[in-house]
Amino acid sequence: QVQLVESGGGLVQAGGSLRLSCVASGSIFSIKTMDWYRQAPGKQRELVATVTSGGITDYGDSVKGRFTIFRDNTKNTVYLQMNSLNPEDTAVYYCNVVGHDSWLDQFDSWGQGTQVTVSS
Repeated sequence: QVQLVESGGGLVQAGGSLRLSCVASGSIFSIKTMDWYRQAPGKQRELVATVTSGGITDYGDSVKGRFTIFRDNTKNTVYLQMNSLNPEDTAVYYCNVVGHDSWLDQFDSWGQGTQVTVSS
């Protein structure tokens, strides 16, 4: 079983920055992709950013140029650096990790979510 623990959310003024962290632990053999999603009230969950095991990244259109995703494979940790935040970024942010566990079965785990609130 793989567990994800997120941290770093909070309240910030528009134009400010936050860094989210997500640590994966448990019976992990390898990690393929690490992603950040977000869900605002009344809206569907959307992909914010993704990073592969090789370091290839991709971003949602609304965050390109403002957010940066990166990972530390030695710590099974993924980060999301969020700059130039605006009120539309207010949402619960979720970490998602896909990989293989110690039995070489694929896992697809989600974190509990961390609230990000941007005030105008």
